[in-house]
Amino acid sequence: MPGSVQNAIPTTVLPQSLSRAFAHAREYLVLENEYPNGESQRSLLAATSRKTWQLAKRLTPAQLASLRAFYDARNGPHEAFYFYDPWETSPKFSYDPTGTTTQGRYTVRFGGYWEQMVGMGRADAEITFFEVA
Repeated sequence: MPGSVQNAIPTTVLPQSLSRAFAHAREYLVLENEYPNGESQRSLLAATSRKTWQLAKRLTPAQLASLRAFYDARNGPHEAFYFYDPWETSPKFSYDPTGTTTQGRYTVRFGGYWEQMVGMGRADAEITFFEVA
């Protein structure tokens, strides 16, 4: 059907060594109307929150190279992949490199272009994942 968008079909999982470097956030999308008298009216645009994960720690050169290789293999934000949130797996901090376990697994994509800053022995990268499905 013309104009249809195919659902994301991940074929890989973010390596476990990098999964623990991300902080989890939730956003509830809201439609808001503000009126001149200071009142406002809000309504939810979705029934559930949109989950995001952002890189929360400095990486060693080896970890940065591994993350960059994974990013390049996915063509940046183009291809979806599985991400296991270590706080939501059962048991906690378990990991499935095959992607078959569904507990704590999310289908995500990178949120933008690659940006990094390198300092003495560590590197900072501005990387975000967005939940796709």
